[in-house]
Amino acid sequence: MLMEWQSTFETGITDFDEHHKQLFDLINMAHDGINYGAEIDELRAVLDELITYAEYHFISEEYWMEQCQFPLFFSHREEHRKFTKTIRKFKEDFQQGKADLSLEVLNFLVEWLNSHILGSDAQYGAFARLMPIPTSY
Repeated sequence: MLMEWQSTFETGITDFDEHHKQLFDLINMAHDGINYGAEIDELRAVLDELITYAEYHFISEEYWMEQCQFPLFFSHREEHRKFTKTIRKFKEDFQQGKADLSLEVLNFLVEWLNSHILGSDAQYGAFARLMPIPTSY
């Protein structure tokens, strides 16, 4: 297991915490696939699901932030856009055989997700605890 959920990752927004857990699970599936020699099609499917789910999660977060008038919405959205651009480029390279789904790529995903949740997402968690706003969307 590459990523393990811990209470330090909790934002206090139940739906988003569940989304984050799902992202952890998908990264762990990719990690297991690499370690156990999964076929390229299996790795491609996990990568596709990871990207699709991350985009769904980003849309959900951004909708919630916009509705709640989260003051750091624009910078948070920009982080999402940069990540999406990077991972889509990797996916394109992977599909064209220019890149492999490797531990290096997974480490990038882990580091980005850890720092994003513990940094930027923690900020909206703190905002939600201080404001009378929904903790679900």
